[in-house]
Amino acid sequence: MVEIASPVRELAAAHGETLAEGMETFVDALTRGYEEHADADFGIPAERRRVASLVRAPWTRGGPVMHRSINRIVPTAAGRIPIRVHLPTDETALPALLYIHGGGWVMFDLDTHDRLMREYAARTGCAVVGIDYSLAPEAVFPRPILEISAITRALARGRLDLPVDPGRLILGGDSAGANLAVATALTLRDAGMGEALAGLLLNYGAFDPRCDSASYSRFGDGRYLLSAEEMHGFWAAYAGDPELLDDPLLAPVEADLAGLPSTLLCATEYDVLADDSERLYRGLQQAGVNADLRRYAGTVHSFLEAVSVAPVAETALDDAAAWMRHIFKSNRRS
Repeated sequence: MVEIASPVRELAAAHGETLAEGMETFVDALTRGYEEHADADFGIPAERRRVASLVRAPWTRGGPVMHRSINRIVPTAAGRIPIRVHLPTDETALPALLYIHGGGWVMFDLDTHDRLMREYAARTGCAVVGIDYSLAPEAVFPRPILEISAITRALARGRLDLPVDPGRLILGGDSAGANLAVATALTLRDAGMGEALAGLLLNYGAFDPRCDSASYSRFGDGRYLLSAEEMHGFWAAYAGDPELLDDPLLAPVEADLAGLPSTLLCATEYDVLADDSERLYRGLQQAGVNADLRRYAGTVHSFLEAVSVAPVAETALDDAAAWMRHIFKSNRRS
């Protein structure tokens, strides 16, 4: 059998880096997918989102089958917000993970992250509520935070008529979604609702708009999917006004993190955002927050979406599921 050449394998070898099993397949497939749409105008947000969804589509197929999934549009003071609820069982008071998808605040949606949400639901036995917040540049900071906060408050107050225990909620997200999760937790804390959340699950998050860490210098060329240039563009689109880039709700590494709930950070190795997780972890520790940082060797940005081909993604999902089950058990009402 003739082995198919892997462009990313050659790049990794040239830099003395060893990718985990399945990462080559994942990176090469996404790279080829975008190359097939090289004529698309990525300066048009709708076109960029369309292509991103097409390229990501193969990675959301398959996976766990849910007992029931619900799509709903929730009217709130922040607007009408679409959500998707995955229910792994017919229980009537399931703990819940509220999940916020990544995509640099400008792309992706509930469909691109559907399998990841179902994986969490199946492995944890909890409901997963995906929140389809408004995207930049049409919707800039702090609108997405207001929308996510509105859904979180409604769930915590038992107002959405869902089989969810309002006393056992974890807020999570990946990349830009992890940033929004921290910002929402800070917003709730400052509003006197800090106890509404039992935990935070933060997957390879973007927490520092300075983009000046060692991991940016090392992986900024984008050989592992996400470049420094792309991240600069994401931050600018989300902030809207560059004067806001030091706002602690936009830049969590600048925030007072005291009083946040127990937090699990999932960090990649070969990713411009690798050091963002390290920085936030240190800040959480200094603030007295119960925080745990799990580093997964040989991984790239978005690696959890490669669960169909990457054992390391299986491991990371199982680790997070075990952590969430512990958090939910600790917060079970008597």
